[in-house]
Amino acid sequence: MKKSIYCDNAATTKISDLVLSSMMPFLKEEFGNASSLYKKGRNAKRAIELSREKISNILNTSHPREIFFTSGGSESDNWAIKGICNLMKTKNKKHIITSAFEHHAVLHTVQKFERDGFEVTYLDVHRDGLVRVDELEKAIRDDTALVTIMYANNEIGTIQPIEEIGKICRKNKVLFHTDAVQAAKSIRFDLKNRDIDLLSLSAHKINGPKGIGLLYIKQNIEIENLIEGGTQERNKRAGTENVANIVGFSVALEECQKNIEEKNKKVEALRERFLQKALKIDKTILNGSREKRLPGNVNMCFNGIEGEALLLRLDNVGIAASSGSACTSGSLEPSHVLLSLGLTHEVAHGSLRLTFSEDNTEEDVDYILEHLVRVVSELREMSPIWS
Repeated sequence: MKKSIYCDNAATTKISDLVLSSMMPFLKEEFGNASSLYKKGRNAKRAIELSREKISNILNTSHPREIFFTSGGSESDNWAIKGICNLMKTKNKKHIITSAFEHHAVLHTVQKFERDGFEVTYLDVHRDGLVRVDELEKAIRDDTALVTIMYANNEIGTIQPIEEIGKICRKNKVLFHTDAVQAAKSIRFDLKNRDIDLLSLSAHKINGPKGIGLLYIKQNIEIENLIEGGTQERNKRAGTENVANIVGFSVALEECQKNIEEKNKKVEALRERFLQKALKIDKTILNGSREKRLPGNVNMCFNGIEGEALLLRLDNVGIAASSGSACTSGSLEPSHVLLSLGLTHEVAHGSLRLTFSEDNTEEDVDYILEHLVRVVSELREMSPIWS
């Protein structure tokens, strides 16, 4: 019997009932502009500031004013890099350190600065998908403007040594930004006691609405404004606030961080149940460290097949999966993340990413395995490069 199984939670998540119900009043009755002085406007403004305070408490920041709302993770990444580097170049600091497998919101932004005369160091992530802190420290220079390294990779799920990276940056008096978009559903944050200067989050990865994110900016850090034209977000990002989405974001973050250890344990058990059988398929590899990865992430390559054909056949039996980042799904090139691990183009083309959530079940895992084994075998029989 054909099922409908969603296993692409790294691309986006289903909005929760609690989040949706929290948003509805601000889409209907309390629809006021937060800049207006009358009651509906004041109610909207109060909802924004209460949401900012709630998020600040969850992330354990020093003050709610360190939270700035954006349209999502890509905007937050862009603002962090452009806002810092445009100011730092006036101080003759024109060197950026990042990793070879960042999200394209980071990579394309630092490449823009590279074209404009900055030097960029791309740290190797090695076969296990992890940067080495000693290599980072060696790369820091007197003119380093920013280090930007993601908390957890969006394709292979490996979790970087963020605490150690932050300490090295603090010791060397270099600003540190981390894209934590994929990490929020599985990791508790303690920004007051971490050496992180800027951090990006997005609501739709944690069962919140699309089109809302945030950039955490530690107090006293100078950053260029993102959008001119109004006083919103402490004069740094002009534009009428998306009140309903901001409220939904705060509820989603609160909900996803509740009982996080228990949920992680369940999801990791599903992942391990899958891997125990999937890794027995001939010429199959797991990409990235098995231990230092997000609990629900599986990223594998199957020699001799095309990932796109695999995805379409799984979709035919009701399984929603991906081969990598949703932001590059239209590209014919293999994943830059997988290539950064040292995989060949041929192997990287045969990739599959599954990202489980607490809504998945053991029955889901067994159904996916049943069809995966069959589909891989059928595709290899048809492949001219498989022997």
